[in-house]
Amino acid sequence: MIFDTHAHYDDKAFDSDRDELLKSLKANGISKVCNVGARLEGSRNSIELAEKYDFIYAAVGIHPDDCGDMDESWTEELRKMAAHNKVVAIGEIGLDYHGFGVYENKVDKDTQKKWFKRQLELAIELSMPVIIHSRNAAEDTLSMMKEAKASGLKGGIIHCFSYSQETAKEYVRRGFYLGFGGVVTYEGQRKLTKVLGVVPMENIVLETDCPYLAPAPHRYERNSSLYLPAVRDKIAEIKGISPEEVEDISYKNGLRVYGIAD
Repeated sequence: MIFDTHAHYDDKAFDSDRDELLKSLKANGISKVCNVGARLEGSRNSIELAEKYDFIYAAVGIHPDDCGDMDESWTEELRKMAAHNKVVAIGEIGLDYHGFGVYENKVDKDTQKKWFKRQLELAIELSMPVIIHSRNAAEDTLSMMKEAKASGLKGGIIHCFSYSQETAKEYVRRGFYLGFGGVVTYEGQRKLTKVLGVVPMENIVLETDCPYLAPAPHRYERNSSLYLPAVRDKIAEIKGISPEEVEDISYKNGLRVYGIAD
């Protein structure tokens, strides 16, 4: 059984065949999926998918690239949505410093930090785990996560982990899970191979971030949970264990971090 802990099936890339694809997942070994909100609309749509499919759960949150117009009313709406019985996390939230000076609409760092902190506070208040997006922002993210953990944050997943072995160890020491997806299969990547060498399987979850980041040999195609066996097999190869072990342990990790009874 495979748990895709981070997907975006509400994305328009799935408009033509969403129901057909989702109905095929169980027969292909995908037992559970967490559909993750990045905007208010995406969070609402994630809940709708969770209501429609028994194996789909939802996370609600505002992505750092979409927090520029955020105000406290958004926080209140997230709080209301988080009360739904199939919402299992606040996310994806975090910091994204990639593209400053390139993208005109990039949200400034202070605004990102303000609303990241506010959503972390919401997760602490609601005793919910978080799903963290962090790109080119290792130091600031880790600093804010340390502070949140000390304030009572329940835990969560560092989505699409891309930092060093040392940073990985810091998160593991604090009880966080690291999410790995298609990038681990890309030719020439070495950093994640080294990270996977030091991170215990008990702190690893599988994810797609679909429709993005499809694994080899499907890179640049639309991603889906159906491609997760390639990620499972690559992690098994790197760690020197069986694909079945990776699948079993990561599945249980997904249940644990999201507080789902199997």
